Amino acid sequence: MSRSVLLQLARDSIQEVLEAKRTIDKPALLNEHPLLNEKIATTINIYIEEELRGSFTSKQATKSLLEDIIHNAKMSAFQDKNFTPLTTSEYLSCEIELLLNTPDGVMSEKDPAILKD
Repeated sequence: MSRSVLLQLARDSIQEVLEAKRTIDKPALLNEHPLLNEKIATTINIYIEEELRGSFTSKQATKSLLEDIIHNAKMSAFQDKNFTPLTTSEYLSCEIELLLNTPDGVMSEKDPAILKD
């Protein structure tokens, strides 16, 4: 199964920090996926072995979906006060859950770990 654009964006956002280099081509993504321009609040949850490892939620839909996912992925991985920052090995074995707070209700999507036990 292929990874959705939204989950790939969340993964790439975390990977940018771990690798200390910018790799996300925002203009290309916005051009290819106009939905990313919409203002939609998100929640990003990170799990390791089905245990919550980080989480961050937008209080309101003030950013584009693109910017919201990037920001929330980085915050959940590295700024959640309840956890230490995510390490590379944890990143490779974590699941990422994306929740979209839409007018029609909450939509949820989960991305499995890159490396499986």
